[in-house]
Amino acid sequence: MTASDPKTDLHFYLQSARDALLWKLEELSEYDIRRPLTPTGTNLLGLVKHATCAELGYLGDTFGRPSGEPGPWFGAGSEPNAHMWATADESSKYIVEHYRQAWAHADATIDALALETIGRVPWWPSGRDEVTLHHALVRVIADTHRHAGHADIVRELLDGAVGMNEGNTSMPPGDSAWWEDYRSRLERVAQEASRDA
Repeated sequence: MTASDPKTDLHFYLQSARDALLWKLEELSEYDIRRPLTPTGTNLLGLVKHATCAELGYLGDTFGRPSGEPGPWFGAGSEPNAHMWATADESSKYIVEHYRQAWAHADATIDALALETIGRVPWWPSGRDEVTLHHALVRVIADTHRHAGHADIVRELLDGAVGMNEGNTSMPPGDSAWWEDYRSRLERVAQEASRDA
């Protein structure tokens, strides 16, 4: 087994999360990618918008490398939760392009700095705001994978599509009848367990 480069490994997992998040938008209507499908309004395009802010903040501003892009979605003067949904004037193409620009900006930070480089998170309390690039990168990876998981569930609720990425559903084989039987079995077990509790 050959030794791996930690920065390369971290970047690989970040990119896989980015790709998974965008893949969940494919072949859906503007309405479906914006639909709030949870009581707190979780929607696919909003997850992408949020991930954009996380990358620009943690892998840009934190290391004194602002993107130069206006940041109306997050911070002073922005509407609460503005980074979690897209207005009717913000096209999905615009949000996705902005996310890809955030990737490029974050990747430039990752390439330019050592993992031990210290940055300061502008929105954290003074005195507790220092992080290494390594810490910031792990935080963004965890956040992006978490939201890719949210996107998995939202997409399944929309049209039944599941999977990690286009080439890997990461699901056992089964047709719709098999899955309905499986789900019914789980429901029976849940009811039985609640009666026995």
